Amino acid sequence: MTADLSMQGTVALVTGASRGVGRGAAAELSRLGGHVYATGRTVEGADLPAGVRRLACDHTDDDAVAAVFERVRGESGRLDVLVNSAWGGYERMMEDGRFTWALPFWDQPLWRWSAMFDAGVRAAFVASQHAARSMVPAGRGLIVNVSFWAAQRYLNNVVYGASKAATDKLTSDMAEELRGAGVSVVSLYPGLVRTEAVLAAGFFDLSNSESPEFIGRAVAALWKDPGLARRSGSVVVAAALGLELGFTDVDGKAPEPVRLQEPAERGIPRDPRR
Repeated sequence: MTADLSMQGTVALVTGASRGVGRGAAAELSRLGGHVYATGRTVEGADLPAGVRRLACDHTDDDAVAAVFERVRGESGRLDVLVNSAWGGYERMMEDGRFTWALPFWDQPLWRWSAMFDAGVRAAFVASQHAARSMVPAGRGLIVNVSFWAAQRYLNNVVYGASKAATDKLTSDMAEELRGAGVSVVSLYPGLVRTEAVLAAGFFDLSNSESPEFIGRAVAALWKDPGLARRSGSVVVAAALGLELGFTDVDGKAPEPVRLQEPAERGIPRDPRR
């Protein structure tokens, strides 16, 4: 079986699309024919197809977020797919000469908690509120929260794990309240992604890595999946979905799904910058 990835006639909004997974998802959804809006603080300078509507937005600013959704409604009349990829807390890895990411929780800078929960979890919640207000009356929609394995295993940072676990709980509880409304919500896990930061680091084993665009393909496959409603509230591993539904990465390869019991060195980066 080969997944139908066409996004023709679909209106999608991808948050946090200035770089990394969000940029790749927005680019691929556009290439697949979607009418795509992309947000981010620096999205105007992002490497995105010309057809993507770039809307500069700080997702910690509720008024700015509301303006984005109002513009989408005004221009397109609806929203079919929301991809929540906006996140914070990866900045300022070095402080006073120390790499702070791997410090024990009692030595973690408190700003990182606020960054991950406000610019990540809360941003997804607020964007999902706006999306649901359009999707529920329409009786159709998909909300994708980009999450990660840190929700289920220790990845060298307590704040990171707690925020990703909160993202997954947000997904499962939103699904309960959306049940019967025709709107599905999933947590989507990438593997090791060849983002700008990962490539710049130069020390990751990329033999089983994914392009940033692969998540866009996974979103498209979910949207077209007749069984989407049964997935609502669940964690979906992008690589496993590719094997199940029959889609590959942009290079034609099928990434092997990371298993929860695998050591971090094999598939999950210790430095989680996207």
